Amino acid sequence: MSTFSLKMEIADNRHYNGQQSPLFTIEEAEKARAFHTKVEGYQPTPLHSLDCLAKEIGVGKILVKDEAHRFDLCAFKMLGGAYAIARLLCDEFKLDINDFDFDKLKNDIPEKMTFATATDGNHGRGVAWAANKLGQNAVVYMPKGAADERVNNIRALGAECIVTDMNYDDTVRLAIKTAEENGWKVVQDTAWEGYTEIPTWIMQGYTTMAAEAVDQMKEQHIDRPTHVFLQAGVGAMAGGVLGYLCDQFGADKLHSVVVEPDQADCIYRSGISEKGDMVNVDGDLATIMVGLACGEPNPIGWPVLRDCSTQFVSCQDSVAALGMRVLGNPLGNDPRVVSGESGAVGAGMLAAVHYHPEREQLMEKLGLNKDSVILLINTEGDTDPVHYREVVWQGKHPTL
Repeated sequence: MSTFSLKMEIADNRHYNGQQSPLFTIEEAEKARAFHTKVEGYQPTPLHSLDCLAKEIGVGKILVKDEAHRFDLCAFKMLGGAYAIARLLCDEFKLDINDFDFDKLKNDIPEKMTFATATDGNHGRGVAWAANKLGQNAVVYMPKGAADERVNNIRALGAECIVTDMNYDDTVRLAIKTAEENGWKVVQDTAWEGYTEIPTWIMQGYTTMAAEAVDQMKEQHIDRPTHVFLQAGVGAMAGGVLGYLCDQFGADKLHSVVVEPDQADCIYRSGISEKGDMVNVDGDLATIMVGLACGEPNPIGWPVLRDCSTQFVSCQDSVAALGMRVLGNPLGNDPRVVSGESGAVGAGMLAAVHYHPEREQLMEKLGLNKDSVILLINTEGDTDPVHYREVVWQGKHPTL
């Protein structure tokens, strides 16, 4: 592939110190997982081993935690939204989260509450799903350009869904303002001054998939991953999962790479900043990775990523498109993984490195070799089926 051309910026973390977070421990993860196991229909999502792809790339193992199979929502986000709403209701009605019961609480809530959030799609669907399960109301705001399929999925759960003419971060501000005016409860996966408890619960909810993956690795006789590639929008998923994995294995024993679209790379820019302060990105944030189209880091997640990430990557949309095609068209006996734009960028980066003219240098920079065990998280399936087919069938965003 001599004409292969794809832009990726890989930067070492200037501010790594390996300091682990007390918020995303094994103990907190087990609380969240205990809650999730009581939700009707719960089962761990698959951990696929792509052995033929690993051999092709020249590494030991490539493991994909496939969140396209999370309940019937095609994405991981309900893990955070449902857990946060449950914790919120426990606080409101003086209940113990360990005794939480969806059906009992649904009957005991004296009057309907309204939960409000802003979303690119998956988080809002998770909040709408949890509100629906509890017989409550949800109002979901989405940024301009939201796909019809994602809007319809939220409305199908009984939520009100409003598409704005703003980017994601401005849509968040609108949701907060409107909720305050109406006395609604905000369930948002980023934080700001005076609003930290609920986003912390959301991030702790995300640790369930990491805890499942650790158990599944043991079942496959794998001691631990040497690498984890985590995609980031505001950094809530990446921060929660990395915090848990570092508590499980130690930050110094895990080569962690945070990947973002180059049109919304606030974590990357924060990581290469002189002092390690959060750096915002503004504008339209025009990327196919809509779940990652966020310009302002989560101030709860950022300290974890700053202290424990090995490297940050800013990449073109074509990296994610490549990942969608690689996962959807597997080698040999590898299982097929249907991955949406935001879910596929980690696999896309691995493939992009493999086919890059400077492959050897990039492999060395990322510490990849024949003994590497790489954990990827497919955070979503084809939540926008029309665009999925445009990429995988029709070759949109080519790499040649």
